[in-house]
Amino acid sequence: MIVRSFHDLDDTEFDVQTPNWRSKRIILARDKVGFSLHETTLYAGTENEFWYANHIEAVVIVEGEGTVTDLATGETHELRPGSMYLLDDHDKHVVRPRTEMRTICVFNPPVTGREVHDENGVYPLIVEES
Repeated sequence: MIVRSFHDLDDTEFDVQTPNWRSKRIILARDKVGFSLHETTLYAGTENEFWYANHIEAVVIVEGEGTVTDLATGETHELRPGSMYLLDDHDKHVVRPRTEMRTICVFNPPVTGREVHDENGVYPLIVEES
């Protein structure tokens, strides 16, 4: 059994911060459970373009409101607490939080925690050594 708290990750290597968002990575590839789990806070008024070409991501909105736009179709969806979106086709998308938005995210394959978005918003596929 693994028991951890997001609060214990503050200002550690597992607490990744940018001007637009903050992501605390609590379960990573090294835990060998087949997914990673993150708490990500997106800041109000930002525009965040992402494309997980190498990962599937599910996102649940816990706090805050905003929109997610599928860049392939142009379709925009409202997000609020209890909303979920699943990037099941490696969808390029833009998230625009109107208020600070706290989310819980699951990635498959799991991330290592060392990934950084490239110029296209993509995480590289990094595999943990056994």
